[in-house]
Amino acid sequence: MKEKGKIKLGISIGDYNGIGCEVALKTFEDSRMLDFCTPIFFASNKMISGQKSALHININFNGIKDASHAVDGKINVVNVWKESPKIEFGKLTEEAGAFAIRSFEAAVKALKADKIDVLVTAPINKNNIQSENFKFPGHTDYLGQELEGQSLMFMVTDELKVGLLTDHIAVKDVAQAITPKLIKEKVSTITESLKMDFGIRRPKVALLGINPHSGDNGTIGEEDEKILKPIIRELFDQGTLVYGPYSADSFFGSNSHEKFDAIIAAYHDQGLIPFKTLSFGKGVNYTAGLSKVRTSPDHGTAFEIAGKGQADPSSFKEAVFTGIQIYKKRSEYKELIKNPLQKQKIKRAS
Repeated sequence: MKEKGKIKLGISIGDYNGIGCEVALKTFEDSRMLDFCTPIFFASNKMISGQKSALHININFNGIKDASHAVDGKINVVNVWKESPKIEFGKLTEEAGAFAIRSFEAAVKALKADKIDVLVTAPINKNNIQSENFKFPGHTDYLGQELEGQSLMFMVTDELKVGLLTDHIAVKDVAQAITPKLIKEKVSTITESLKMDFGIRRPKVALLGINPHSGDNGTIGEEDEKILKPIIRELFDQGTLVYGPYSADSFFGSNSHEKFDAIIAAYHDQGLIPFKTLSFGKGVNYTAGLSKVRTSPDHGTAFEIAGKGQADPSSFKEAVFTGIQIYKKRSEYKELIKNPLQKQKIKRAS
């Protein structure tokens, strides 16, 4: 755990025509947030000044050339660019996508160099970020390339944690993408994350079925019978507490999710629809399985309300707190692995 200075929390600004800057700046408009971390925005002085002026957000900030120059007790802005791109709230522009990626790549570079401890990413639009130099569906895939480990989209609150076997792929490709190797990797990533990042020593995980009613014993597709069930039995016999496959349509409505530390959905909407229904505004998108900590709010760019001052910063604030908590839990876990005798001391301190 850090001994000198506060946790340095990097922020990529996302699409500046959306609500990303608004929710991030509103989060730190409350000066008490500076007691928990040192925020470092990756953008430019002009961009942040333009956003705070347009949105009537009352903050002061400290412009710096490099994240290593960040000052505790202040909002810091790394000047990633000198240009003055035009802010057009609510509009999807190629320019905004390009600058969103410049902010993100600069923040990731600082994260890899240990100049920041945690990265919180404001929302991007997946359409305008594509270019010859950036051909990724979103943040998660790029982070998986740049940082060690197997990246996994993990939607989390204190009460509910949902991971995905497949994320940003077409529904028609889901069944073919789910293989025994993939299931083992995702289950391993989630169980290790629950232990290391959330302090759950013996995690219980539920796996949702691929087909309606988990295939009804092969009547509605054979994937659940031939792929999911054998792997679940194999992993369980090896000591992993993984159960299922469960029928997704009734799993959350019957409160079955409350019996598990995490749920793994087969595909994007199967997991995110119930998660956002139960937790919208409190949820955090966490990229599990990497060597560094990255979180994000559970919403998108919200162009329809951008520039109107209506954006709720609750999810972004939760992303900040979750990133800080995970960073601390990881530090404790590493100490525990190095010195098991510290276990009782860590328990008393937590």
